[in-house]
Amino acid sequence: TSSVTAATLSCRRYVAGGQCKSTAKLEGKVVIITGANTGIGKETARDLARRGKVVVACRDIAKAEAAASEIRAETGNQQVIVKKLDLADTKSIREFAEKFLAEEKELHILINNAGVMLCPYSKTADGFEMHLGVNHLGHFLLTFLLLERLKQSAPARIVNVSSLAHHGGRIRFHDLHGEKSYNRGLAYCHSKLANVLFTRELARRLQGKSQRRAGFTANALHPGSVHSELVRHSFVMTWLWKVFSFFLKTPWEGAQTSIYCAVAEELDSVTGQYFSDCQPAYVSPRGRDDETAKKLWSVSCELLGIQWD
Repeated sequence: TSSVTAATLSCRRYVAGGQCKSTAKLEGKVVIITGANTGIGKETARDLARRGKVVVACRDIAKAEAAASEIRAETGNQQVIVKKLDLADTKSIREFAEKFLAEEKELHILINNAGVMLCPYSKTADGFEMHLGVNHLGHFLLTFLLLERLKQSAPARIVNVSSLAHHGGRIRFHDLHGEKSYNRGLAYCHSKLANVLFTRELARRLQGKSQRRAGFTANALHPGSVHSELVRHSFVMTWLWKVFSFFLKTPWEGAQTSIYCAVAEELDSVTGQYFSDCQPAYVSPRGRDDETAKKLWSVSCELLGIQWD
């Protein structure tokens, strides 16, 4: 039995993956985390609240307040603030940004964490397919609206939570909103590929503006297969997640790479990269396609009615 126990423990350790070892403090610094009321986002907020000021940006204010008060009580940090943000509605994103910019003079870390997965076919308030709209376009607009404040506060970091699922994605410019054909698993993969391409192009543009010296970076990551509410739209996945929970990361384990990308000192000038288990990871060939990245950027600007040069 002892060998079984040892094997079980080492398997569990393997599943748990890398851990963020950084003890960096974020005193006087401000962090925004989208979707921080549950799962990985909540654990990321819990950790960063031990280091600095955290803005929890969520659609469900009641859930967010419950999470924030739990984090405040646990960390002793009263600077865990809840703001309403619905990434499926550009009006809500603009209102959030406007209020934030009016109230906060600085922003050092933006963690684009919120996401939807395996939704039945539906559209956002602006008519975007839900996965693309929330996971990519919503965060694209949010980053655009907060970019100047991040630049003024540099060194600053943008962290985009993508997924290993990006390997199964492709950017279908002829049918971005899945009106011709729709598969909810693939729609998720496409949106996660969009996160990787957005990160790549954003980093390229920031470097072009000689931001590198200021330590203004953008990186993406795969959190791991995490036991979270993300699969709630799929009965089969929910069942599989329960059965195989031993082989899934806990939300705390899943948050480690997000935390690592947000605070690790050794990433001060690392940008445009993709991480998993707190180390650089392999990006699919589609995720390294600069032409697609540039085209996705301009199409995203068109859809959102913005000019981002």
